[in-house]
Amino acid sequence: MEVALVTVGDELLAGDTVNTNAAWLGERLAERGVSVDRTVVVPDDVDAIREEVGRLSERYDAVVVTGGVGPTHDDVTMDGVAAVFGRRVGEHEDAVAYFDRHDTYAAEDLTEGTTHLPADARLLENPAGVAPGAVVENVYVLPGVPEEMQGMFETVAEEFAGEGTHVEEVVVDAPESALIDAVAELRAEFDVTVGSYPGEEVRVKIQHPDAETARAAADWFRDRVQA
Repeated sequence: MEVALVTVGDELLAGDTVNTNAAWLGERLAERGVSVDRTVVVPDDVDAIREEVGRLSERYDAVVVTGGVGPTHDDVTMDGVAAVFGRRVGEHEDAVAYFDRHDTYAAEDLTEGTTHLPADARLLENPAGVAPGAVVENVYVLPGVPEEMQGMFETVAEEFAGEGTHVEEVVVDAPESALIDAVAELRAEFDVTVGSYPGEEVRVKIQHPDAETARAAADWFRDRVQA
């Protein structure tokens, strides 16, 4: 399964807020064997959201959008996603019913617009907040508040699955440039995916669908670079 992430918010582009949602979703989806092939940040602008989500929804199995969900002036994500599929945004009967049975909130107590979703969308309940999310075709719209986003994602996590990937890690006390030949030989020998991440030491991440292959590749690499 191939997925794209779209994080919405002027504050992300300005650097006022760190994009922890993309990092969390990337890690959580990888755990489920899903390949995240694109992460895009867009402003709180209906046309920008429509353009990116529309392009990505045609290319990927699913698009996960976070941020801009709710009734305030800059919460325009639902409008952008609805525009992709030619749907209107209005009061959604499932959202009204959701709040009518809610222990804490009733529909009549909410800010106007909280029960508005794209027509025929599937409502996603918000275990950690108020505003609901939605699924429109292959697009999943989640809140931007990390706690709310994570809680809502877990309600649909089972809908994201792919071929499991086994990961082995080798830490090397050497310059990354010194590993170029060894990494090339590793890829040729085992057909694994390799990432190298420099810091005080270089962390080499080795991935393969087969656990034994991943372990054998890591052992082979470790023998060559840690001798």
